Amino acid sequence: MDPNHNLLFVSFLVLCLAVNGVTGYATVTGSVFCDQCKDGERSLFDFPVSGIKVSVTCADESGQVYMSREETTNWLGGYVMRFDGTPDLSNCYAQVSDNGAEQQGSSSSCSIASGPAQKLKLLFSFFGFETFAADVLLTQPVQPMSYCPKPPPAPVMSPPHQAPPPPEVKLPPSPPKPQVPVLPPPQAPVTSPPPATSPPQFKLPPLPPIPPVPFVDPSACSHQLWIRPEYRCYWRVIGPDTKVAVAFGLIAGRRYGTDMTVREALDGRGEAYKTLLREATTALLNSYNSLGFPYNSIAVITHTNLALLGNSQHDVLMTAIRFIKANSGTCKFTVCK
Repeated sequence: MDPNHNLLFVSFLVLCLAVNGVTGYATVTGSVFCDQCKDGERSLFDFPVSGIKVSVTCADESGQVYMSREETTNWLGGYVMRFDGTPDLSNCYAQVSDNGAEQQGSSSSCSIASGPAQKLKLLFSFFGFETFAADVLLTQPVQPMSYCPKPPPAPVMSPPHQAPPPPEVKLPPSPPKPQVPVLPPPQAPVTSPPPATSPPQFKLPPLPPIPPVPFVDPSACSHQLWIRPEYRCYWRVIGPDTKVAVAFGLIAGRRYGTDMTVREALDGRGEAYKTLLREATTALLNSYNSLGFPYNSIAVITHTNLALLGNSQHDVLMTAIRFIKANSGTCKFTVCK
């Protein structure tokens, strides 16, 4: 399917929604990580944490709160909130709720709120349907883990006031010593060193080719490009034979069966649920290969499962449209060697 066909398909979906009188809504996504070393930053030791309450609060210019909502993170550490209609979320912030007081007695818990609130960022807006995201929120345990690196010791400061040094006592000059003639030492015969021989040189075997690294710049490739064999090296976290139930979870497995692979999912067309799975699989592959893709992998899986749980043709169509929009960017693929 070329870009013109994609545009016609999106226009047809928008026309169907307009005829049915569909109203818009806004979604907010994000994730919470456990700051095990209590350094206030994401590090190698941190991991997503589930069961944490996250609140989104909106306030006007005078500081008065006019909208607030709370959600709990799922088993992947992510959260999704939905606001019906077209609310103004430009002055809204996401933060971890103060819900760790009951668990602060355990050194292994990681539910104490840490770090500042994060302002919502608009990722996508399409005919009244908007998607916002917040930067990663942090929680901390009571004490840092024992395997975390220790902070450097603080420098020792000298006392501010010191006693003045004692006065110097000048001694009378000593008489000059008699000079003794110094004879030069006998010179030993100089012998030339033997010629140096260079050590044998060993040639290292050539290194295997390094696969392409994830893009730093935003990259979005369509499903037609992902199925081409010359781009097979970009399949990283999941492979063509990975089952859909493994990539998206049990909810997708119940809907599409346990035998369907993600390669077969890329051929889906002609029906809303097949189109959703095709574009969701494409978005999942793009999220694994581009740091600048509009959705991370957790958000792709969460949006797909929410659409499947709703059993609503409207939710399925709107989720598919959002993924089509995200997958229609600039593709940064180069031919694999």
